[in-house]
Amino acid sequence: MSTATLTSKGQITIPLAVRTALGLHAGAKLDFVLDQDSFKVVPLRNSVPSLKGRFAGRVSKPVSLAMMDEAIAAESAARHATLDKGRP
Repeated sequence: MSTATLTSKGQITIPLAVRTALGLHAGAKLDFVLDQDSFKVVPLRNSVPSLKGRFAGRVSKPVSLAMMDEAIAAESAARHATLDKGRP
């Protein structure tokens, strides 16, 4: 089993065997996915098919496009209100 030590800056060196098995290279991005009481380390790939199942289980119920639009509009309005407060 491969192990790593967390530094005081919150960094780890991923063992070579793990990097090789995951196909990682310098600059690779990783996603830490909560899986019940542990985390999965998933390399982020640039292809759309690699995203399949990535978000499964993260949302308790489906979100409609209308709900997404409302959330975006609300966040945009909140950001503009914050910006307007700082203007004379």
